[in-house]
Amino acid sequence: MPPARRPEELLEPVDVVRRLRKLDLSLGQVCKVAGVTKMQLGYWTTKARIPTKGKKQRRYDLDAVETVMLIKQGKDKGLSLQAAIEAAERFKAGRSTRIPRRN
Repeated sequence: MPPARRPEELLEPVDVVRRLRKLDLSLGQVCKVAGVTKMQLGYWTTKARIPTKGKKQRRYDLDAVETVMLIKQGKDKGLSLQAAIEAAERFKAGRSTRIPRRN
């Protein structure tokens, strides 16, 4: 008879990122996560051509949220909006590991 296992030994790692990929966040939720205003997010979404879903209410996937956060980081470091957008695009294109898109 195998030895009894402790309860924590029954647990397995949880792939949180895989689960989060399934989420689409509202404009307000993205603002909270990224630390930007609704006006900023709306403007950046248009200027950076950040893909959204939804007709009446924009919905952002995890990849879009990452783009917003990178743009914010660039702006916080003194870049113009256009320079921050371009830096975010280059940063994401230069990585070997990206946040996988939802199917």
